[in-house]
Amino acid sequence: MKKQHVSEAVIRRLPRYYRYLGDLQAKGIVRISSNSLGSRMGITASQIRQDLSCFGEFGQQGYGYNVKELQTEIGHILGIENRHSIIVVGVGNLGHALMQNFHFAEIGFSLDAAFDVSPSLVGTTVNGVLVRDMEELDAYCRDHLPDVAVLTVPQSAAQPITNRLVALGVRGFWNFTNKEISSDSADIQVESVHFADSLLTLSYRISKR
Repeated sequence: MKKQHVSEAVIRRLPRYYRYLGDLQAKGIVRISSNSLGSRMGITASQIRQDLSCFGEFGQQGYGYNVKELQTEIGHILGIENRHSIIVVGVGNLGHALMQNFHFAEIGFSLDAAFDVSPSLVGTTVNGVLVRDMEELDAYCRDHLPDVAVLTVPQSAAQPITNRLVALGVRGFWNFTNKEISSDSADIQVESVHFADSLLTLSYRISKR
């Protein structure tokens, strides 16, 4: 693999490539050209070739890409085989829905535990995962060393919980609190999901039609 800087834009396109290639496999498509893949994804063939060139040489001229092999290579780039351990902090409506419906294992994450303060939730299981009391969080993290935390807590708790988890060794955060979180450590990675941003983007597009 080439050692070079990879832009944020390229990184954000990689999961789309992985997903589209998976859809193609499900349809029985064995190979595809960059032109055909770009047409399906709404980007140019040259952009696909440029993105993939950041990581090495893929495909053959006159043949295109082997769909399964390319998806496997992109999955390797994304670190899917690393089997990251993930916990959910906050098992309200959104946290419960993610645990129940999101297939973490399919993209290389092992959902191992969840935490909440509500007595009505503590001790229950969601999709086979035990919901533990928040008082157990520190001991659990010290014993099991989770890689990533899904945050679905109230906004007021977002940064304090983040600080607590960083001190416990958590290095990645999937943040659904609709509040920006931060850390002084350069090693901490945060991916924030803002539903309002997505909906307002849709609003702009339909308003400009």
